Amino acid sequence: MAGHSLGGATTTWTMSQDPRVRAAVNMDGTFFVPVPEQGLERPFMLMGAGEVHEPGGPDFTWPRDWSRMPGWKRWLTLDGGDHDSFTDFPLWTRGSAREVEVTRAYVAAFMDRHLRGRPRPLLDGTSPAFPEVKFWNPGT
Repeated sequence: MAGHSLGGATTTWTMSQDPRVRAAVNMDGTFFVPVPEQGLERPFMLMGAGEVHEPGGPDFTWPRDWSRMPGWKRWLTLDGGDHDSFTDFPLWTRGSAREVEVTRAYVAAFMDRHLRGRPRPLLDGTSPAFPEVKFWNPGT
């Protein structure tokens, strides 16, 4: 499951309620419903706008819920990104395909790795192909 904004925020709740959701991605969504205290073991990726979703940023829900995800996880931010960076909106308003390219690359790598069992080194750390993407692993 992957979602943006409110759709991303619902991924943890849906995963906690439905065992068919084997892996999930939240793209720039604030978690209005906290991850259950017993946690989520399945693979999860957070992908958000820089500053807002970096550790210590204004969205306190990401660090709160990060600690309740003991399984495979990644926390990524996009330098210079904003809330719309994870949609096709940049194509129409900024005339730039870069943010769409970044989103597609990382979400596809995540799904390939966790749903198809294919190794995807892109998820192992920073990449020269995408220098605007930062990896965070607070508290791990």
